[in-house]
Amino acid sequence: MKRHALFALLLTSGCAHYAPVPIEPEPAALAAPVASVLEEKADKITRPWLKPVTLDLAAPLTPDAVATLAVVNNPDLKAARVRAGVSDAQAFAAGLLPDPGISLGANKVLHGPDPMMDLASAVALDINALRTHGVTREKAQAEARQVRLDLAWQEWQTAGQARLQAVRIQALGEQLALARQSADAAQWVFDRTQKAAARGDVSGSRLQAARIAALDANSKLRTAQQDLTTADSALSALLGLPPGSVPQLAPVPLPVTPLPADALFAIARENRTDLKALQAGYAAQEAAVHKAVLDQFPTLNLTVNTNRDSAGNTLFGPAIDFTLPLWNRNRGGIAVERATRAALKAEYEARLFQTRADIDAAEQGIALAFRQRADAESGLKRLRAYAEAARSAAERGDLSRETAVAAQQSLRDRLTLIAQSEQAIREQMIALELLTGTPREAWK
Repeated sequence: MKRHALFALLLTSGCAHYAPVPIEPEPAALAAPVASVLEEKADKITRPWLKPVTLDLAAPLTPDAVATLAVVNNPDLKAARVRAGVSDAQAFAAGLLPDPGISLGANKVLHGPDPMMDLASAVALDINALRTHGVTREKAQAEARQVRLDLAWQEWQTAGQARLQAVRIQALGEQLALARQSADAAQWVFDRTQKAAARGDVSGSRLQAARIAALDANSKLRTAQQDLTTADSALSALLGLPPGSVPQLAPVPLPVTPLPADALFAIARENRTDLKALQAGYAAQEAAVHKAVLDQFPTLNLTVNTNRDSAGNTLFGPAIDFTLPLWNRNRGGIAVERATRAALKAEYEARLFQTRADIDAAEQGIALAFRQRADAESGLKRLRAYAEAARSAAERGDLSRETAVAAQQSLRDRLTLIAQSEQAIREQMIALELLTGTPREAWK
């Protein structure tokens, strides 16, 4: 009896046990993260494209700090990392051998001369599962590798998007200040023109022009405010922070011109993890095609039978059952897997084509933004000097205030164009980094 109990204990010792894991009523993702915890996680994170950074939420965040915080605390990335564990579990399951099947039976003689019970037992093993075990494990491992590479690409994209929003916030803040000054100046001109029109000193068309200018300036101000609010909300979500809690951001220097498009495309082909994920998916499909070809052969099941009949005769012998490949031969499964492989190959080639096109478009956009910035900066010193001279002349009474305000507005318009060009340069450069899968410091 003790031996039976010990045997049962050994059988159940390796079994999994169920334990419920309910959803918390207040998930941790909705709570404000603890700064010390984030700083500790950021200090331990290791990614080939992230520089080591000491995260200090009390100080202005550099672009590397923004990227690190996004990778550490973004809720979607946290969920994706947990989801990646499913593919690892599937790869583990694919490496396990099938358990043998055991059957037992007993028949009692109700009427007849034989006094003994008819006892039967059998041990069965799925040989077909053993035959395809290798390719099944190879497919699962390639799929797990694909999931991990897709996760790395998602992390890279999230980090880049966070950096892009940080650059956008700084640029929009500068443009908002200029838009506010322009709106105040346009409103001042409109108020003076309205008073002058009431006295009959100016025509109605001049008043209408001043009114339209004030409305246009206020519309640009509201647009800038809305764009900045949207960028703030987007960065808060990317960093996994509560709304309205974006930390202070450090200024980002203006980048230099990038490498030629061909060189950047070569870097992308070597380093982009989404391309490597597609290659891993193609390898998994190759294994699926191999398994489908193996499945065309007869499926085999081996059974070893033992039997003691009611007369006391003991019988022992194997039995094999298999399918006869006459009509099906898994031709449908093979056709599906081969078509899927062809589709994945076409998808990979399309991704390469689109990558090259996107890199070329981003580089042309950067070149255009540099030209626009150079055009806007040409004559900026003279325009600034003229605006300052007009302001001084208006203060002395040698020039009308409206003329001085118009000169100041021309200067603000030029500064806004420069700010917009620099924003485009910084954003397009980050887009190029995302497209190459490599930080620009590593391009050379």
